[in-house]
Amino acid sequence: MIVFPAIDLKEGQVVRLAEGDMARATVYGDDPAAQAMMFAEAGAQFLHVVDLDGSFAGSAQNREAVEGILEVFPGHVQLGGGIRDAKAVSGWFELGVSRVVMGTAALKDPQFVKDMAKEWPGGIVVAVDARDGMVATEGWAEVSDVPVIDLARRFEDAGVASLLFTDIGRDGMLKGCNVDATVELARQTDLPVIASGGVKGLDDIRMLAVHAEDGIEGVITGRALYDGRLDLAAAIQMAGKAA
Repeated sequence: MIVFPAIDLKEGQVVRLAEGDMARATVYGDDPAAQAMMFAEAGAQFLHVVDLDGSFAGSAQNREAVEGILEVFPGHVQLGGGIRDAKAVSGWFELGVSRVVMGTAALKDPQFVKDMAKEWPGGIVVAVDARDGMVATEGWAEVSDVPVIDLARRFEDAGVASLLFTDIGRDGMLKGCNVDATVELARQTDLPVIASGGVKGLDDIRMLAVHAEDGIEGVITGRALYDGRLDLAAAIQMAGKAA
C-alpha cells in the first residue's frame, strides 16, 4: 500500500484545510519544494499535490510552486486541482507529473475524463469526493445528487488508474479515516481505491493496510504529518507490510 504525503497549495503556501473550507486554512510553510524534499528524505516515493486555488478557479493558480516540487522531488507526483481541459492535462504530464487527478470534470464531463484516460494510460485518477455519501465538486463547494458508488462505476472500464475517495467531513479534522466507507467502495468497484480524509495516526494506516487485498491502493495523509501525530517513515513501513 502506498502512502501519499499531501502538499496542498494556497497562494504559494503549504496549507491544510478543515473540511475543505478555504476560510479555515492552516499555513504550514511557504516553501513547497523544501517540504517535498523533507518527505523524500523520510522515504516517500509518492506525493499528492493539490492546487487548492485551482480547484475553485478551474485552472492552475500555483503553477510555480508545483514546478518547484517537480524539480526537486525524485519520486512520483500526483497532481489535482482545476485540471479540466486536454491542454492542461498534457502540459502537466510533459512537465513530469505521474498522475493527474480529476474530480469536477469526472462528474460534469465524464467522456472527457475517459478520453484522457485512453490518451494517458494509467495516468488519470478520478477523485470521488463525498459529503454524506454524495459527490461534491467545484473544490467541494457544491454537493451533487449523485451517489459516490454511481460515479465510481462510470469509470470501471475507462482505463483510469484508480479512484481517490475523500470523506470531506473528516478531511483535515484528525477524526480518523473512514475505513468502512473506503473499503466498501473498493469492494463494490473493480478499480483500486486511494483513501483520503481524516488520517490521524498509525492506526489508520494499519487498518487500511489490512484491506490492501480488497483493493485499497494507498492512503493520503497531510495534517497528521504536519502536526507531528504521524511519523512518515513509520507509516511507509507499516504500509509496506501490505505490499
